[in-house]
Amino acid sequence: MSKIIDTVTVQLGERSYPIQIGRGNIGELPGLVADTGCNGKLAIVTDTNVDPLYGEQVQSLLTEAGHEVVRCVMPAGEANKRLDRIEEFIGQFLDFGLDRSSLVVALGGGVVGDTAGYAAATFMRGIPFIQVPTTIVAQVDSSVGGKTAVNHAKGKNIIGAFHQPDAVLMDMECLSSLPERELRAGLAEVIKHGVIADAGLFEYMENNAEAILAMDLDSLVRPVKHSCEIKAAVVAADETEQGIRANLNYGHTFGHGIEAATHYEKFLHGEAIALGMVAAGALSLELGLVDQHFVDRQIACFQAYGLPTQWGELPIQETMEAMKHDKKVRAGKMKFVVADQMGHVIHRTDITEPQAQRALESLTT
Repeated sequence: MSKIIDTVTVQLGERSYPIQIGRGNIGELPGLVADTGCNGKLAIVTDTNVDPLYGEQVQSLLTEAGHEVVRCVMPAGEANKRLDRIEEFIGQFLDFGLDRSSLVVALGGGVVGDTAGYAAATFMRGIPFIQVPTTIVAQVDSSVGGKTAVNHAKGKNIIGAFHQPDAVLMDMECLSSLPERELRAGLAEVIKHGVIADAGLFEYMENNAEAILAMDLDSLVRPVKHSCEIKAAVVAADETEQGIRANLNYGHTFGHGIEAATHYEKFLHGEAIALGMVAAGALSLELGLVDQHFVDRQIACFQAYGLPTQWGELPIQETMEAMKHDKKVRAGKMKFVVADQMGHVIHRTDITEPQAQRALESLTT
């Protein structure tokens, strides 16, 4: 039975859009499509993991609502988030007859959402799209805010554009098919939201690990909704990341460097971000901004969710080189987000390479 639990709105004036959170509410998708005013052909972009689970169901929902629909399926995995995938999708869009009155539905996790969103952003200079995130990391982070991108061999999300979705539909019941490793990895972004913006959320994650890992949806709804509220508020205040939105990058300069240095094959995104946040905590400690208790709490929380906090074989020099190509670099200087207390972060551009390297080295001991 469909149940809409709540709706969070991303306030962007005329481009504001809803984040609908519910259980069994995937059937609400045709109504969200109708709300966009789209009257053209539709494309569903998904991947080889999600398509067997929900692809046919979503296509049938939209077809029964009177739409002509093509389903475009990409190989699953971060390593497949590449520019040639955009060319492939756009070729499929053209072959099916999509035009500027069409719409793209991104059905899947963060890789699908980023790739489908960038395809929508670039096809005929931009057409609408709707996010239907099926993983925790996509629900609490990548589906909200309009960042769309693909990777380059030298850096993560280097090729992209800001292109806001017209709506985000979160059916919490889709999480029931999520592999345990994906669930754990996605929760790293929820923990991050607590560190950067709400000490109460962090404490909730500390105290409810058992229920959350058991996939108790009632326990999951609160952190998912609150993460969406945090992300929506930040995006509304700073849509194109000129200031406060960079807070969301806590741990990401390190984490993205680790992903790129390992060719997106060793860690899931959330696992790399967990390592990146541990490094960011070590850097914050070296700068005298936090104490050892803060560092220990972060590490203990990640460990409670089975996330990595150390890796003895970390390729430090390759990671440092990848970090220099990160999109957060300004005028040749790496920009770091560091914590000064639980629930609050600040930006620093005066971090030296030896300091950044020492933070990475803390992961190897």
